[in-house]
Amino acid sequence: MSARNKIVILGATSAIAQHCARLWAAEGAGEMVLVGRDAARLQVVADDLRVRGRDMIISTRVADFADPQKIQAFADEIAGAGPPDVVLIAHGSLPDQAACQSDLAACREALEINALSPVLFAEAFVGHMERANRGTLAIIGSVAGDRGRKSNYVYGAAKGLVTRYAQGLQHRLAASAVRVVLIKPGPTDTPMTAHLKSQGVALAPVEAVAARITGAIARGSLVCHAPAKWGLIMMIIRHLPWFVFRKMDI
Repeated sequence: MSARNKIVILGATSAIAQHCARLWAAEGAGEMVLVGRDAARLQVVADDLRVRGRDMIISTRVADFADPQKIQAFADEIAGAGPPDVVLIAHGSLPDQAACQSDLAACREALEINALSPVLFAEAFVGHMERANRGTLAIIGSVAGDRGRKSNYVYGAAKGLVTRYAQGLQHRLAASAVRVVLIKPGPTDTPMTAHLKSQGVALAPVEAVAARITGAIARGSLVCHAPAKWGLIMMIIRHLPWFVFRKMDI
């Protein structure tokens, strides 16, 4: 990655985003704008990156992740001197499915933070990229969005929306030089999935997932499964006939 690249990371305190940022710092990224909701946590991430990449310009920004007007104003401000070279939209949460079923407020919050907010940020930034005819927008979805499953169908529905949105955006920009990368991680070893690890679920190392993501962004890939095996796994799950799928405890 060129030392002149400007990278904006939404949800910069997430584990996957932090490890992507560390890889970019090692490659010599010129400028990073770290965006989140907690100023203190952002500062910790920024301090770590400054040690790893001493020549980088690093700034932190606290942003509103829900209000459409504030999201648009934020993107307009960041892109005021020209659109970023890379925007990584990495924020989200893993909600409790049972809570979403019994509490509509929890259900709404899960849909807003995992689906609506990423889409709003993408639209706000991609307009600037399209007018400049350059840049890469990467948005983190999930393999959970490929088929609804009883264990996490609210989260899966949110990530399914992100998938369809990214596909449509790729189609819209197909004739341009703007690239849209849809990232589909499988279960990854992060604080968000700590409860899964305690249940014996196999989790991919976050370092390996981040390396695959940054590689896909550099190539401008349409879709990035991380790890790669999840592309095959989810292709099989998507095509299982209903009479088989309905009996699976997943």
